[in-house]
Amino acid sequence: VLSDRSWALFVSQSGETADTLAALRHAKEKVAKVVSVVNVPTSSIARESDLSLPILAGVEVGVASTKAFTAQLTVLALMAVKAGLDRGRLDPATAAAHLSDLRNLPGLMNHALGLSAAIASVAEELAEAQDVLFLGRGAMYPLALEGALKLKEISYIHAEGYASGELKHGPIALIDARVPVIVLAPRDQLFDKTVSNMQEVMARHGKVLLISDAQGVEEAGQGVWKSLTLPEVAPAFAPILYALPAQLLAYHTAIAKGTDVDQPRNLAKSVTVE
Repeated sequence: VLSDRSWALFVSQSGETADTLAALRHAKEKVAKVVSVVNVPTSSIARESDLSLPILAGVEVGVASTKAFTAQLTVLALMAVKAGLDRGRLDPATAAAHLSDLRNLPGLMNHALGLSAAIASVAEELAEAQDVLFLGRGAMYPLALEGALKLKEISYIHAEGYASGELKHGPIALIDARVPVIVLAPRDQLFDKTVSNMQEVMARHGKVLLISDAQGVEEAGQGVWKSLTLPEVAPAFAPILYALPAQLLAYHTAIAKGTDVDQPRNLAKSVTVE
């Protein structure tokens, strides 16, 4: 329920998305402040916000958003740390530790980008699939959705992202030896539950690609189809790092299939009609 004590937050790469802009205009008369996270500081959404936070990603040519997505996550993470500190939910030492973890992310992301050749090799086989599932728990569930969306957008392969815990509520019926399942599973407090779901897939001959850190791959990598090892990252910011292999999988699969990575069919960079 919108109230004059609420703030409304809008996220848009272009700042011109029609439905987001319509929602902003609806909320503006009902809330205390409107805040936007945008990549184009001169856009309509930026201009009509009380406060606009630029993500500073630079011009993004490709229709399927990649660097803007990770930059948006970073700005939102900074907002969360600042809000936690201001509201007394984080003490200064914890906030400083979070900021230190964020500063370490560029180096970790460089490491992830170094996996491009290994991901390209996996993508050669992934390109033959008709359907692909992405699984993740907790903060990895939105990343499963992101990975599936990118694969659909630029390789034209049907892909779906699911919360790992929902697997047995229907999606497991789709599993067979022809369906690759991408499991996003950093070695965190939800890891054991995610691995349990992954083993359900393997028991039904599903082809599992496990994306985890070194400890996760060591503990759960036996018997999987393929694995990709990322560096260890603070759990709060794991989605920013794990976005990269998900996006690179889509990129290299599209390359393997010969589709247009930057201008996929039927899509526009900014949706300006409702």
